[in-house]
Amino acid sequence: MSIKVGIPRALLYYYYHPQWVTFLRRLGLETILSRETTRGLLEQGLKSTVDEACLPVKLAVGHVLDLRGRADYIFLPRIVSTARKEYICPKFLGLPDMVRHTIDDLPLIIDCSINLYHKGSSPADFYFRVGRYFTRNPAKIIMAYQASVTALDKHRSDMQSDGLPAGREHTVNGSGDGSGITIAVIGHPYVIYDNYISMNMIKRLRKSGVRVLTADCLPETLVREEASRLPKKLFWTINQRMVGAAYHFFSREDVHGLIHVASFGCGPDSITGELIERCARDGSRKPLLSLTIDEHTGEAGMVTRLEAFLDMVRWRRNLNNVAATF
Repeated sequence: MSIKVGIPRALLYYYYHPQWVTFLRRLGLETILSRETTRGLLEQGLKSTVDEACLPVKLAVGHVLDLRGRADYIFLPRIVSTARKEYICPKFLGLPDMVRHTIDDLPLIIDCSINLYHKGSSPADFYFRVGRYFTRNPAKIIMAYQASVTALDKHRSDMQSDGLPAGREHTVNGSGDGSGITIAVIGHPYVIYDNYISMNMIKRLRKSGVRVLTADCLPETLVREEASRLPKKLFWTINQRMVGAAYHFFSREDVHGLIHVASFGCGPDSITGELIERCARDGSRKPLLSLTIDEHTGEAGMVTRLEAFLDMVRWRRNLNNVAATF
């Protein structure tokens, strides 16, 4: 019987899951994903997490609990930094310890560190440490790592063409009349791509006939170039990407509005939101909708705000079209 490794469907899973799954399977392991987010799964995380934790971390704990009893190992890397001189949220760094000391009867946790902050660091080091849990054959680890890099490159290429990770495609528009409207949705991937906590926001927009773009539609070089307009570099990698994408979308004529989705209790999000709002006020006439969500956010209120926002975007676009005829 093959060894089963569980992967929580949370946090940076939405960026790296093709690489993680490919690497582990090339080592001869069976990968098991936690189930899609539900209210019950979220409530499990809420009961096992301190109140001060943000919604994505609470949800990640729920996904870990969902894997208990279903896997021999749980893949929960300690993510410190994914780019030189930048950091990921400190709660990511402490998540393996939080889980280990609050949840009983868990299988062995694979919590090797990903830290690319310093010059000369390489993601290959992380994969070698993970691989040595299961094999002492370095050639096997190297081949698995090379295959995983290819899978990640393809995933990023697909994301730039559609802006959604695998399993989140909503390419068929509904019967709603979007009138050629394009909306950019900016937020952490583990918020906007999780159908439950985002309340199917992207799917709702596309069913209304709206073309949806995300930060993941854009090349990394472009996003960083746009973010360099800030007087000081943001050292949070994902938030820097969000700000750079927002600056780019505000300057594009084919984007008619922008939605920024933040998590309540997220410190970096509070700064990111302020930067995006300042850009909207000072350098753009495009409508901006700022949404903050937590475990108490109601679907009805979110839907009402989305509908009102789309009405405003259509009105603004029609007004500009009329003005252009004079």
